[in-house]
Amino acid sequence: MNTTTPITPDYVALAASIRALTHGETDSVALMATLACEIHHGHPFSDWTGFYRVVAPELLKIGPYQGGHGCLVIPFSRGVCGACARTGQVMNVPDVEAFPDHIACSSTTRSELVLPVRNGAGLLLGVLDLDSNTPAAFTPADEAFFVDLLAEVFRDAT
Repeated sequence: MNTTTPITPDYVALAASIRALTHGETDSVALMATLACEIHHGHPFSDWTGFYRVVAPELLKIGPYQGGHGCLVIPFSRGVCGACARTGQVMNVPDVEAFPDHIACSSTTRSELVLPVRNGAGLLLGVLDLDSNTPAAFTPADEAFFVDLLAEVFRDAT
């Protein structure tokens, strides 16, 4: 019998820290930079944490991130981030090798969680991308936590 306790993020502490650091801020790049740092250091399986910003119709460009280099440009038509931006749906990919048209920005990435980032008016600002070197690293609890947190933090973002 395996008695190992799974490693999970401290969602309460992470949310409290992000709320304190972002209170009253509306600049989307400042918010993205702060969240990338806090999530990267607060989620035990996020080996690359960052944002891709919508900069033109159907086009994402790298935004604030933590970790190794990311892809600079991602069209909505390519990869997990593009699929998230195109569909507006959370993409939790337990095995990136099994995802059609996955863009390998890092050869060590095994799983990925990508969430749309919208302001309160519904404008797509970009996507939050968490990459892990661990297969199936992200859970439905991660999805729910980040969906709610992003909605709260980016509500008034410009």
